[in-house]
Amino acid sequence: MRYIALRRLALVGACMVFLAGCGGNAGQPARQRQEPQAKEADAADKNAGQPAEAEENDSQPKETKGAGPAGVQTKDAPGETPADGVYTAEFETDSSMFHLNESCGGRATLLVKDGVMNIHIPLVSKSIVNLFSGTAEEARAADESQWLKPVTEMVTYSDGYTEEVYAFDVPVPAIGTEFPLALIGKKGKWYDHTVCVRDPQPVKKEAEEPENGVYRMEVLLSGGSGRAGVESPAKVTVSDEGIVATLVWSSPYYDYMIVDGVRYEPVSSEEHAVFEIPVAALDEKISVTADTVAMSVPHEIDYTITVVSAGAQKESGG
Repeated sequence: MRYIALRRLALVGACMVFLAGCGGNAGQPARQRQEPQAKEADAADKNAGQPAEAEENDSQPKETKGAGPAGVQTKDAPGETPADGVYTAEFETDSSMFHLNESCGGRATLLVKDGVMNIHIPLVSKSIVNLFSGTAEEARAADESQWLKPVTEMVTYSDGYTEEVYAFDVPVPAIGTEFPLALIGKKGKWYDHTVCVRDPQPVKKEAEEPENGVYRMEVLLSGGSGRAGVESPAKVTVSDEGIVATLVWSSPYYDYMIVDGVRYEPVSSEEHAVFEIPVAALDEKISVTADTVAMSVPHEIDYTITVVSAGAQKESGG
């Protein structure tokens, strides 16, 4: 009996030792499993109050849209403001109904002056009557003086057909970056659109000034109410006496123009008012004044014109 009692006592002691060992080993993995959960909770506390976008951005690859290999900027990457001058550039929109006139060949004229960029965009018709640099909601709240007003421009298509359309000068905040540009049509409703100006290319000049001859050059007009415009391209004569542009207005109701303080009379005023005015320099804005008699009383209107040397076509025999 004593032998049996000793065996039972030894068996109980062995079980206690085994259980103690198992309890110690089981506790360690349990703590290890809890540590990651504690870290996640800490991270959640730290992220509390942070915008959801930040979490989404953290999960995105660290890449910049449009960036090329080894930091080389591609055409789609935002770029710095070009130096002052005249450029051609792509003008992209988010709508097949709102785009450059096909006579432009997909590229518009970009003017940079004192670091400020403006792009001249002839449209496909006169259906869009105003633009606004911003959203449709901002346009509705803004004073009408802040709306971008059109000028009437005559475009020439590849088949020789000419047409009057509206053109706008649009401020460009940055190259390669989309920005809002709202528009309003004849029905008086504003619509939101997004546009982008890309790939500015400097105008290639044959020389500081073309050789003597007669050319066809694009003429950009800004100012006024937009009810009248000038034919573009226009006849431009280069001679030893200087540069003279022949401006053909869409209206016959201009009876004189003033350029640099000198008054010029029309050389024709039948179907269109036609003037021959001096051009101090190509590719630079020139301030002019035109007097219209279309209103109840004559009224002088201030404009600026730019004669663009890019794409100048010399007339045969000129």
